[in-house]
Amino acid sequence: MRRSESAVDVRHWFQASIGKMWPIAEGSLSLRKTRCIRKNCTACTSGEGHASYVLSGRRGSKRFSMYIPDGLAPDIQQAIENGRQLQELINEAGVRLVNALKNQRRGKNRE
Repeated sequence: MRRSESAVDVRHWFQASIGKMWPIAEGSLSLRKTRCIRKNCTACTSGEGHASYVLSGRRGSKRFSMYIPDGLAPDIQQAIENGRQLQELINEAGVRLVNALKNQRRGKNRE
């Protein structure tokens, strides 16, 4: 059973947890194969195409796609994983904060 936390305890836990998360991003990384503009490209005529990474996401209500060089793909993938962990932390922080505020309120009602 977890000890009773205050809202300040939850804030400190959250700040310590997110302080370890860098790099951070939201979206998805995909490897796409596309044709190039050269007429006699052997990779394109063979059907192999040219592979490149793309970060897809949203800015407000607009969608975006951004080319990612091969060498940066592992860093961007780590940033996306960190972004997913951050979302999980936000959800947990919300639950812990509500419980802390309820416990605080119960304590005030007993006084």
